[in-house]
Amino acid sequence: MQSIKNIYKIGPGPSSSHTFGPMKASSYMLEKYPEADRFDVILYGSLALTGKGHLTDMIIKKTLNPKETNIEFNLKDTCKHPNTMTIEAFKENQSLGKHQFVSVGGGKIEIDGQKNDEVDDVYPHSTMDDIQNYCKQRHLRLDQYIDIFEGPEFDAYMKNIFKAMLKCVKTGLNKTGVLPGSLKLDRVAHALFQSANSCEDITDKNNLLVCSYAYAASEQNASGGMVVTAPTMGSCGVLPSLVYHFYHDLHYPKVTLIQGLKVAGLIGNLIQTNATISGAKAGCQAEVGAACAMGSAMVAYCQMQANEQIECAAEIGLEHHLGLTCDPVGGYVMIPCIERNAVAATRCIDAARLAKYIRNVKKNRVSFDMVVKTMNLTGKKLPIELKESALGGLAVVVPDKV
Repeated sequence: MQSIKNIYKIGPGPSSSHTFGPMKASSYMLEKYPEADRFDVILYGSLALTGKGHLTDMIIKKTLNPKETNIEFNLKDTCKHPNTMTIEAFKENQSLGKHQFVSVGGGKIEIDGQKNDEVDDVYPHSTMDDIQNYCKQRHLRLDQYIDIFEGPEFDAYMKNIFKAMLKCVKTGLNKTGVLPGSLKLDRVAHALFQSANSCEDITDKNNLLVCSYAYAASEQNASGGMVVTAPTMGSCGVLPSLVYHFYHDLHYPKVTLIQGLKVAGLIGNLIQTNATISGAKAGCQAEVGAACAMGSAMVAYCQMQANEQIECAAEIGLEHHLGLTCDPVGGYVMIPCIERNAVAATRCIDAARLAKYIRNVKKNRVSFDMVVKTMNLTGKKLPIELKESALGGLAVVVPDKV
């Protein structure tokens, strides 16, 4: 299993698969064919269907600028993976080379059928069952297990991730106005934050604060701001909202939260390894559902729960998102995405609380590995209309223009 670095990446929104991935593909072509004076790009599947709403064409042109760039949204032909694109480089109308790219989620791409991963496998295990057995035999916490295989340089990387998460929430909280695109949605994070601070009931206040932070990060993403894939950009509001709340409101130590983020990253890593984190492949259960599993594990860790309780929290977080569709209105990462991030963030706290006590009463019949397998099988059963194509669900019921 690969490094957790492949789960947490900093980049421009609004989509890790539709924006970040195509940006990396374009950069690859620029580096390989610096002499090219023109690039022809063809987008297929979900990239073609929702590319405009996800700013796919804009990021490609921006990355390849000032080269001439032609983009075709191919809505007829199908590919094995829904996030497929080809780029052909030309010089004086002579082809220099053509490559196929697959944006597999979380900003990762495959080139001509080969994985293009920056980090080699670092973990000897690829299931939670194996990890738990390894830790039990050696009396290790999950964060200690991660530190053994990631190495000492990983701390510096995670400190940057922590900082970027706090920054995107803070920036989003201080912005007002309308999000870009035809939906003309108002930014609401700032107003939610003000409402939270006027609450007298502490429970209502904390819930609203978490929601306002999730909105803040998600609104930054929807407007093309810099965010952290956690595990994707479509679900980038869940983890940062929890980090911001636990750090600024509950005053948890920075070192504890960074270790908690590592554990969350391990959960996301297992989901990506054994299933998918791509909404185009398995629906929103693979994005917000995965983020909820990650956030639930982080909260459980920060509350000093045992390894088995952390796994239980992650399993609860993912299990109750099974079957969640990806049906973005207008192809934008706004409706229902932003609200889903806020709801999932509060669910993380509930899942960790439930796991803390349920494990004292009984052994959980549903393991984390089981629910990941189930999510993958469920994703394969979802129709294309409900997997980031904007062809079904809310996308065809809710008007995409004011």
